[in-house]
Amino acid sequence: MTETPDVVEGAALAGPDGRLRCPWALSTEDYVSYHDEEWGRPVHGDDALYERLTLEAFQSGLSWITILRRRTGFRAAFAGFRIEKVAAFTDEDRERLLADPGIIRNRAKIDATTANARVLADWAPGELDQLIWSYAPEPGTYPVPKTLADVPPVTAESTALSKALKKRGLRFVGPTTAYALMQACGLVNDHLETCVSRSAL
Repeated sequence: MTETPDVVEGAALAGPDGRLRCPWALSTEDYVSYHDEEWGRPVHGDDALYERLTLEAFQSGLSWITILRRRTGFRAAFAGFRIEKVAAFTDEDRERLLADPGIIRNRAKIDATTANARVLADWAPGELDQLIWSYAPEPGTYPVPKTLADVPPVTAESTALSKALKKRGLRFVGPTTAYALMQACGLVNDHLETCVSRSAL
């Protein structure tokens, strides 16, 4: 009788195509494509980073799949996350957003999204990109994660980034949200050691 190798909890798992992936990526098809094509790949540009920062803030207290499946709705509701356009939103826009079933209708997070856009609209082009990426740790700073247990929820860099963003007037940018942003936007590579996407970055 052939012995089955022990499955290490939280380690990379084989998907339908036989390739190893981070285990969270295999729970839905939406996650597979997001994991393979987006998560951990470098993101640059003020509007693109504003979008990711906003979506990570909306995710707080919810599962990421809830946000991911509404991303098209979020983009439509928030003018494609173009900072200048969101900064010009009016009270009528606020009421529209609070009634929009295509997004998460959380008053505090909606208000933070527009307030953040107004802050960022006064920054120089590229300033948000430069600020966020200045907190990317040097490669090799942290051990390559072998299981999900090796992936931290926050780091010294995410805590510092959170403080810097808050000091500049941004809201809903705590250390955990900041680290989720760093993971999603490629400032760190938290794909597990044997994950097929790790070597692709």
